[in-house]
Amino acid sequence: MNASVNSGGVVETPARRPFKMPVEAGIFLVLVAIALAFEALGWMVRGESFLGNSQRLVIIVLQVSIIGLLAIGVTQVIITSGVDLSSGSVLALSAMVAASLAQTSDNARAVFPMLTDLPAVVPVIAGVLVGALAGVVNGGLVAVTGIPPFIATLGMMVTARGLARYYTHGQPISRLSEDFTWIGAGATPVIVFLVTALIFHVALRYTRYGKFTYAIGANAQAARVSGINIGRHLIVVYGIAGLLAGLGGVMTAARSATGQAGMGMGYELDAIAAVVIGGTSLTGGVGRITGTVIGTVILGVMTSGFTFVGIDAYVQDIVKGLIIVAAVTADQYRMRRRKKA
Repeated sequence: MNASVNSGGVVETPARRPFKMPVEAGIFLVLVAIALAFEALGWMVRGESFLGNSQRLVIIVLQVSIIGLLAIGVTQVIITSGVDLSSGSVLALSAMVAASLAQTSDNARAVFPMLTDLPAVVPVIAGVLVGALAGVVNGGLVAVTGIPPFIATLGMMVTARGLARYYTHGQPISRLSEDFTWIGAGATPVIVFLVTALIFHVALRYTRYGKFTYAIGANAQAARVSGINIGRHLIVVYGIAGLLAGLGGVMTAARSATGQAGMGMGYELDAIAAVVIGGTSLTGGVGRITGTVIGTVILGVMTSGFTFVGIDAYVQDIVKGLIIVAAVTADQYRMRRRKKA
């Protein structure tokens, strides 16, 4: 610690700043506490370990990987002080499009009989592009027309779900090629989730894209005065969120070897919950991908833990809702303390 001597010859030592635990560290401790709580409940209720079953832990990570992809995109939208309610519906539409282009030629009910046995890259690109297009439309509505993000993405949520149902008139799409279903097999979804998280962690922290994203969420007017093209950047941010929802749809269709219009129902709320639990502020300008990853795992541990100890599914939703409210309340408390400081 550096000391200085004032005009009176007295040595002055600067005040030591109090240690502040990183937000992600606190969220990780919450994850550990929840896991240990279910471990204790497991022994009391069922007489067996919750954490001792490695297969259960693997299943938890696999189950949250798709939600995690959506949450990464939603994180960036919320950092800009926006919201995306359409990610689950966009996932379903992308899954339907990808599945329809991944069918085999021996399927008598193929959606496009002339487009069967295509290389796996074709349905993958098609599904991702559908998601990206939906995201760009969201961003365009917010940036160009000035429609509030809540309304714009709510409209897309309803529209995309309707398109997913209309695409095959509510009929599921089956008999997908093995080359395509391989994409969702094994640990592939987890690897895709973690690699995507790493990419956007770096992008948000160390690139101009990240600086612009945080600047818009912190103070849009100041960002505009500093020369940031807010409209164009918002279109990019929402486009990325849609692209990741499209990728989630491709992974979902490949993993389940089918395409159904009901896929991703409620995923948008789980993604938002993971983001909020992970420490991203709904007021914008604050948030990290690392926190979102931990928040996603917390949701997975909670869902698996509730099922493990036999808690009713309806009660699970109630508890999840209370946790979201608690996370938002804690965020508002942190914001008030920061303003006073």
